[in-house]
Amino acid sequence: MSDLTGIRTPFYLYDLDLLKKTVSIASAEARRFGYFIHYAIKANNDPVISSIIRDNGLGADCVSGNEVQKSLEYGFPNSTIVYAGVGKTDEEIKLALAEEIFCLNCESAEELDVIKEIARLYGMKARVALRVNPAIEADTHRNITTGLDENKFGISLPHLKNALDICSNSEEIEFTGLHFHIGSQITSLGPYRRLCEKVNNIWREFDITAYGGSMLNLGGGFGIDYNDPEHNSIPDFKSFFEVFKRYLKLPAGTDVRFELGRSLVGQCGRIVTRVLYTKKGVGKKFVITDAGMTELMRPSLYQARHHIINTTSTGRTEKYDVVGPVCESTDVFGKDVVLPETVRGDIIHILSCGAYAGSMTLNFNLRDRAPAVYESGGRILSHNEINDLRGFGSVLMP
Repeated sequence: MSDLTGIRTPFYLYDLDLLKKTVSIASAEARRFGYFIHYAIKANNDPVISSIIRDNGLGADCVSGNEVQKSLEYGFPNSTIVYAGVGKTDEEIKLALAEEIFCLNCESAEELDVIKEIARLYGMKARVALRVNPAIEADTHRNITTGLDENKFGISLPHLKNALDICSNSEEIEFTGLHFHIGSQITSLGPYRRLCEKVNNIWREFDITAYGGSMLNLGGGFGIDYNDPEHNSIPDFKSFFEVFKRYLKLPAGTDVRFELGRSLVGQCGRIVTRVLYTKKGVGKKFVITDAGMTELMRPSLYQARHHIINTTSTGRTEKYDVVGPVCESTDVFGKDVVLPETVRGDIIHILSCGAYAGSMTLNFNLRDRAPAVYESGGRILSHNEINDLRGFGSVLMP
């Protein structure tokens, strides 16, 4: 670990060596079967991290017009960008069509009608994949399950035939295939096997090839180990992709794609924060840090747990509730966390914060945005080294 002395807390610390290794392994395992990965930029839109992923040949998976625009600015080729989302505005659809991205992942028949009209108005052709809800339980937290029948995402199976017919009967729409995404932080392979079996049935039952479909996007959601991140820093991409190779039964030449986010970047980042106070309650003790839910929303949103360590104390262990300074009762990182005896000024690391931490930053309470610090080769990178990594523009560092 680099010497972090003198850097104002809180900040995000990104291990670029681990990031490169993780992305390299994932890419190699996908290429074994001819699969392509789009990086889910919502997981972490940091420009340095995005540039490293771009340089490894991955595309971008976007869920807003600004993410599409930012991906283009970051140097992702337009032909490698996909755009999903249940609430695309007219302006966002027009942007995606004008930039000729790979395709729009469409989530309803109503959206198809809007895409068709915008394409007609501007004389464009819209490349579209239909996002289908396969009604599969993802075995994850209810707040990050996305593939059930009554979910705001995607097209339910009873409505798929109508959506396919809209595509078939429209000169403005080029139907590319199907898109699925069943949830996030999935830590077993069973849901993916069930997804393959469901996809096989859907492809055959609806005769997707006859409609011109030749592309299958299976989304992402592959999880990371939040409990023991230091010993399990890279997910088992080999087993992940082998599930699809074994159980998918599609026409030869089908273009198979994935949208991985958390599994690529989740373990490369941590939050470094300083203890402001320790406080005794009636029956427990509190550690109050200078990082809060404004830097990491996951525990507040759905009681997510992150491994927390004290890097400056070796005292006897005690249990603490680790909380932030934000004026909100849900500003809690962990309850009954076992730490060495902790005092004011100690440095706390909250691990597995490479995904859905920096990208979800808030300025609630008008708090300053925590900066990013980058580590490689056991040292903190300079401004010039960071700019060289990005390959475009300039970067602000603390």
